[in-house]
Amino acid sequence: MAVTLISSKNNQGGNASQLLLNSYPTTSQDMKAAISFLTSQADLFFISGPCAIESRAFALETAEELKGIFAKAGLPFIYKSSFDKANRSSAGSFRGVGIKEGLSILAEVREKLSIPVLTDVHEVEQVKPVAEVVDVLQTPAFLCRQSDFIAAVAAGGKPVNIKKGQFLAPWDMKNVIAKARAAAKAAGVPDDHFLVCERGTSFGYGNLVVDMRGLPIMAETTGCPVVFDATHSVQLPGAQGTSSGGHREYVPHLSRAAVATGAVSGVFMEAHPTPDSAPCDGPNTMAFKDLPELLAELKGIYELVRKNRP
Repeated sequence: MAVTLISSKNNQGGNASQLLLNSYPTTSQDMKAAISFLTSQADLFFISGPCAIESRAFALETAEELKGIFAKAGLPFIYKSSFDKANRSSAGSFRGVGIKEGLSILAEVREKLSIPVLTDVHEVEQVKPVAEVVDVLQTPAFLCRQSDFIAAVAAGGKPVNIKKGQFLAPWDMKNVIAKARAAAKAAGVPDDHFLVCERGTSFGYGNLVVDMRGLPIMAETTGCPVVFDATHSVQLPGAQGTSSGGHREYVPHLSRAAVATGAVSGVFMEAHPTPDSAPCDGPNTMAFKDLPELLAELKGIYELVRKNRP
């Protein structure tokens, strides 16, 4: 069955757009409609949700609350949460509910709440089962140079948010995208359904910085829509010994700057009802209560940039 793209007015008067995938897309037309949702809307789109799936009830509750927050803001969003936090340095770090339970939960979120969902994959073997459930796949930044992995995800037939490694120059993402496009073309699926994502660059040990020049550079050199990961960009990797620290107070500053470049199509922003009690990435996660004001600011900046662009 085909992708259905629905644009409507929400009851608060803002523009809202929603992508509903009735089944795994099988045609180029389906894929183009899916990527159109991400990149051709009048409004900035958001990828948001808790870092990890904590339970079925928690996922449904948070997804429903976020749906309301973004609907009120008049902004499209994709619900994001991970079934496995596999890229951790400590064996004692929270991992998540696992792929079987996680996919079941994401499928229920998608079906019950009629919102698109995204999750990350870490192994080639995960691509097919995950692609059968979610609307958008995501690759971890650390794996952006793993050729076989990138090829497998690219061939999965879903839009892919490819994160730039913390060690990679923005202009080098063109090589990652070239590999992805070649793999997609060889698999007979659309080769224009990739997003590139900035999530900060390593600056010494346990720190990240963002070079805002990288956003237009990636847009120009890859030809892909750019997503700015506002929450992982303020992460302090390993700062708490067995888990990462972060400075969530700087998320608004960096996200405002990123949107003001005029180079981004979307913002990735993990959020949690109570970040200080989150089992992972709490220090760099936004609280739900702080989203409405920031979303309004970012929407205003985005509209101003678009209005004044020649």
